Amino acid sequence: MSDKKESSEEKKPIVIKNATDLQRLKLEKLMKNPDKPVVIPEPPRQKTLAPPPDFVRNVMGSSAGAGSGEFHVYRHLRRKEYARQKFIQEKSEKEKLDDEYHRKIEENRKAAEDKTAKKRAKRLKKKQKAKSKIKKPKTGNEQSSQSESDKNSDESDTENNENKNSDNDKS
Repeated sequence: MSDKKESSEEKKPIVIKNATDLQRLKLEKLMKNPDKPVVIPEPPRQKTLAPPPDFVRNVMGSSAGAGSGEFHVYRHLRRKEYARQKFIQEKSEKEKLDDEYHRKIEENRKAAEDKTAKKRAKRLKKKQKAKSKIKKPKTGNEQSSQSESDKNSDESDTENNENKNSDNDKS
């Protein structure tokens, strides 16, 4: 009886609703037999064309005097050469775009680093300023010496003002 239940469970069709279900099914299938080697497809190879022919024999072209079969040989070689030239141009264009892209990325990275360095310097400067303000707490000795100098400057200011007033009165 238990065999019948297991076989009926396996025979139920599984409905794939989304990509995660599909991925789960693939993983379950792989995990049923872990000893079986997994085939991982290789990435596609880059397209390459054969080099141009060194010497082409008996091709008269599409001009008069060529046999009926020669024209097709000429046409085939011409098409092959045009395809090769087109491939070379596309490849050079792609390399140019890649170089430009990498240059642009490098410029953006440098600009971001410069901006970050500038902001970092500004933050550190602000932090140093704040630390210097905090580091100079006024102690009793400093206050008394500072207050004495303030008193002296205040006294000299009042004396100067009195002298000016007396000069104004005289005139």
